[in-house]
Amino acid sequence: MNGYRYLKCGLPVLLLVTAPCLAEINPVGESLAATRGEKFSENLIVEHMDPIETDQSLSLSQLIEITLEKYPDRLVGEALAQEANALAERSDAWVAGSTAVGLNYMDDRIADDLGSREASAQVEITTWKWGQRDAGQAVAERADVSAQKQSAAVKLEVTRLIRDALWNMEIANIGLQQAQNALSISEQLMKKVERRVELGDLPRADLLLAKGEYLQNRALVTQAEAEVMHSRKAYASLTTLSRVPGNYQEKLSDISSVTSNHPMLEAINAIIDRKQAEIEWTKTTDPINQPKLSVGAKSQRDGRSGQDIESVGVGVVMLFGGEAYNAPEIAKVNLELNNAKAQREHLYRQLEKNLHEAEHALEVTRAELVIANELKQIAETHLKMTEISFSAGEINLLDLLKIQARSLEAIRNAKLQEVKLQRNIAFYNQAVGIQP
Repeated sequence: MNGYRYLKCGLPVLLLVTAPCLAEINPVGESLAATRGEKFSENLIVEHMDPIETDQSLSLSQLIEITLEKYPDRLVGEALAQEANALAERSDAWVAGSTAVGLNYMDDRIADDLGSREASAQVEITTWKWGQRDAGQAVAERADVSAQKQSAAVKLEVTRLIRDALWNMEIANIGLQQAQNALSISEQLMKKVERRVELGDLPRADLLLAKGEYLQNRALVTQAEAEVMHSRKAYASLTTLSRVPGNYQEKLSDISSVTSNHPMLEAINAIIDRKQAEIEWTKTTDPINQPKLSVGAKSQRDGRSGQDIESVGVGVVMLFGGEAYNAPEIAKVNLELNNAKAQREHLYRQLEKNLHEAEHALEVTRAELVIANELKQIAETHLKMTEISFSAGEINLLDLLKIQARSLEAIRNAKLQEVKLQRNIAFYNQAVGIQP
């Protein structure tokens, strides 16, 4: 039975609730609906609480896809895909640039059929240099791969944000649940002390102490409600949803190192491959001085003989040199290439650091969970003994409140460590680049 519902049932307990009731908080292995704020809406101190519902039909992978569809960085991915298509169209073209058509007519007697005249037409075609088209196709292929890898990297980043938002909300909900439990306990204690003061069993100072403890817990509930509200708003802003998956726990990946197929590494490697292809393209490209093929025809009539002379001509413009003019552009692309390589080195080191921190956090949480569960059992037993001692008059109210605070903190910490373990499993999967 949930501890919060137990407090609401009105059983005639001596003080507040028994220790087993305090310990009965939903385990992580079950549905997390009770810790997501759905059962807190009845007794909120601050009424504003963004509604979040649990959707059992919604999976974590579906949530990621829905969020990705509306995530701002999708626009960059769409632009990269459009650029790759444009590069492919350019490299597939039979000509390397625009085609020009020239027409010319000369006559020594305008509007008179006598005398000499000359009419000519010419078509000028921009042609590919040797190997230039292949270089362009290589750039287009690398750009297409880069666009796909960048989309995968964005998806991994969205996954990270969702994992962080979900588990931050879960931890905030646990804090609110525990704060409400403590408030309910302190309220029952205050009423119990008030009755005993009226009967003359306890001094009025104990009532003031109990009221002060109640008000402090009420303030803590207000703060916990604010944390839940903030975490919900962060989740809703990211996903544009007011629903959470029914289960978003993850299985720990068996990958133990940062591999080359990590989405972030694949994305930066795709950029490097593209920059290398762009260098080859730049070496063969001069947008101003491209080779040109011209085909023309001319009709000429001699003014004396009156005979027409028809002729056809073909011309080729071949360029030589120009390396000095291409050098700055090649150097610019080479700089971009080396910047990308440097970014890859920084990224790899950061990914290794993230993995190490994730491994360490997982190990620490596992150890802390064992200790927290032992402390929880001790706290429950100690709290029950203390309640009996206080009822028998063996200890004063101040000692009871101190033990009660430590016991509640131990119980809260045990639940928190369970959630942190599941959160750190998700963070480990994120570090090795695994997506649900």
